Amino acid sequence: MKQPTKAIICAAGLGTRFLPQTKAMPKEMLPIIDKPVIQIIVEQAVKAGVTEVIIVTGSTKRAIEDHFDRSDGLEAELREKGKHDKADQIKAIAELANFIYIRQKGYPKGNARPILNAQHLIDDDEPFFVFFADDFFRADTAWPLQLKEVYNKTGKSVISLIEVEKKDADKYGMAVIGKKLSDRVFKLKGLVEKPGEANTPSTYASVGSYLLTPDILPIIANEKIDKNGEITLADSINELAKKGTVYGCFIDGVWHDTGDQFRYMKAVVDYALESPKYGKDFADYLKKRLDC
Repeated sequence: MKQPTKAIICAAGLGTRFLPQTKAMPKEMLPIIDKPVIQIIVEQAVKAGVTEVIIVTGSTKRAIEDHFDRSDGLEAELREKGKHDKADQIKAIAELANFIYIRQKGYPKGNARPILNAQHLIDDDEPFFVFFADDFFRADTAWPLQLKEVYNKTGKSVISLIEVEKKDADKYGMAVIGKKLSDRVFKLKGLVEKPGEANTPSTYASVGSYLLTPDILPIIANEKIDKNGEITLADSINELAKKGTVYGCFIDGVWHDTGDQFRYMKAVVDYALESPKYGKDFADYLKKRLDC
């Protein structure tokens, strides 16, 4: 089977929840300690064999391009000051992959639109990753690699799942589970968007990481519009599941969503507590702070 080497990262959102911070800085560049969210996603994708990263952006997103570009002046200045480790670090960011940038355009909008904008870069027989640029997993095994392992066993599209409480089923697309392939992998019958506690078909929720086979592209291209006037990836995945086979993989790791302030703060705190460099001191600080 052809292996996935390309990843589409959807990064065109306005980030209005984080205004005024996101007036000049893209939400995808919000730092998790000292590393922007989008860099975490790219690094984990590279571990799964990705060599080309296609970032679909909007206006005011120039900072993303600058971040993944070489900065010869800064590197030279750092080396003059003897900070070779820092110079090597920022050089390595630009060498993670080949980066391609596309401006999102077209109507109707929706989270499937970036895939349409980037589909000319995907070969007819080529599987590809899709990531939303504001959520990620903290995992011992890179979560894109976990998706790839399922693809290599099945040859089919696979989406990431997390387990949530039923009371939170009004916040996610909830999975209709079919045949069990393993403890973590299930055949997916479909997704039900925000069904609520009483109507949820399972406790498995779909979150923003996918490894898709190219047979989904003509489905997305049909631009089926939902009740909100948008084209959504979930609708196309449902149609693909009816026509063929889609799998859901319960990711072994901790999911973080940086899409709003509270969840972003939780992601930063959780990441800091797990840091080999800062974790112990930060935990001690939090204990003292909470005892006040």
